[in-house]
Amino acid sequence: MKLVLNPEYGLYERGGKAFCSSKQVAETFEKEHRNVLRDIRELDCSEKFSLLNFEQSTYLNEKKQKQPEFLMTKDGFTFLVMGYRGEKAAAFKEIYIERFNQMEDFIKSLLAARFEFPDFTDAVMRSHDEPKFYHYSNELNMINKIVLNMDAKQYKKLHGIAKDEKSIRPFLSAEEAAAIEALQRADIGLLMVVPEFSRRKEILTGLYQRLRAGREAISELSSA
Repeated sequence: MKLVLNPEYGLYERGGKAFCSSKQVAETFEKEHRNVLRDIRELDCSEKFSLLNFEQSTYLNEKKQKQPEFLMTKDGFTFLVMGYRGEKAAAFKEIYIERFNQMEDFIKSLLAARFEFPDFTDAVMRSHDEPKFYHYSNELNMINKIVLNMDAKQYKKLHGIAKDEKSIRPFLSAEEAAAIEALQRADIGLLMVVPEFSRRKEILTGLYQRLRAGREAISELSSA
């Protein structure tokens, strides 16, 4: 399964889990990558912990040559950097652990949306006497445009995402993913009772505006 880098958190996602790389640790903590690799190989954790939290991998350097790296979970990262000392190192630890926590919340929202796709697809198909393949893409693009102001194709182009990526979900911010998830849930019900596409769009747009206003109000209260 392919690893996907989430640009908002700077972490990778695969199979519902968040990872960072040894290369990222080296760059962040201003260490030689070979020394970070050595630190990982010399950790005194159990074999079981190592297998669960560290995965050997490779990346391509500037010369397109394969180089070794490790991918690690939040637990693996925490175990590794436990011995890194200094004020700057402590700050980096806090930043990365917070990133992991936020990324895990994002992944939960992402998985919930994926889980609901079958219901969303079924609702779209059942809302048409003669369903066509484009009915589903039209509905999904409508929701993307409400939240992102563009469809998935335009989003990929704007953010340099490969055309063959099946979904833009891994590249969204947590707020964007949560908003799309909420509108999908609402649209599942609307599809059966509001047959007019333009009316559904109007209702979902109003819902999104209320959700956004609510988030902004909460943000203002928390920062006051």
